[in-house]
Amino acid sequence: MQPLVLFDLDNTLVDRQLALARWATSFRARYGLSHEDEAWLANLLAERAVPNHFEVIRLRFQLVESGTDLWDRYCADIAAAVRCPSGVLEGLEALRAGGWRIGIATNGQTDVQWAKLRATGIADRVDAVCVSEEAGARKPEPALFAEAVRRCGGVGDGIQAWMVGDSAVKDVGGGQGAGLRTIWVDHGSTWPQELPGPDHRVPDAHAAMDLLSSLGPRRNTT
Repeated sequence: MQPLVLFDLDNTLVDRQLALARWATSFRARYGLSHEDEAWLANLLAERAVPNHFEVIRLRFQLVESGTDLWDRYCADIAAAVRCPSGVLEGLEALRAGGWRIGIATNGQTDVQWAKLRATGIADRVDAVCVSEEAGARKPEPALFAEAVRRCGGVGDGIQAWMVGDSAVKDVGGGQGAGLRTIWVDHGSTWPQELPGPDHRVPDAHAAMDLLSSLGPRRNTT
C-alpha cells in the first residue's frame, strides 16, 4: 500500500491570511466603508468564517442583501483571492508521481473550502478531501483524521502516514493523537514548549513536500 500524507489547507497549502485581507479591502470598497470597518471585518473572520457571520455583517452595515447572498459572494470572492505559495502545486504533483497518496484534512465550511480547492487547482492534485463541516468533526479531534485517512484508502501495518500543517494544536497535536507522524510548517514561529514536538519542522509547505519526497514511498521501519 502506498504511503499517505494529509495536508492542512488554510495557511499551509494556501495563504488564507492574504486572501482574507484582499477580500476585506474589496468589501470595504464595494460598500463605501471605512478602514476601521475593514479591520473589523478581518478580525471577525480571522479564525474562521461561517454563514452566521454574514448576518452579523448585514445588520452592522444595514446592507440590502441577505446574509445568505453575502455568504455566497464571500465564497466566490475568497476563492478568487486565494493563492498557493510558490512550488505547492508542483510539489503535490511530484509527491503523487513518487507514489504518495495525498489527502486534505481541513476545518471549515464545505462550500468555501471546496471553492478554494477548485480555484487553486489543489482539488485536481489530491486523492481525497475531508472538510470538518461535512465530516462532523473538527481538528484536533481524532475522528477528522480517521475519516480523512479512510477516504484516502486507509493504511496498513508498517505504512507511513503523516499530517502536515501550521497549527501546533490542531494539526500536529491532532495528528499525534490520531497516530500520525507530523510535520509542522512553522512560518518562522517558535514551537510552544509545553506541547510534545513534531517529528519534523519546516518553514513552508514546499519544504515539507521536499522532505516527504526524500523519505520515499517505503515502509516505516521505526
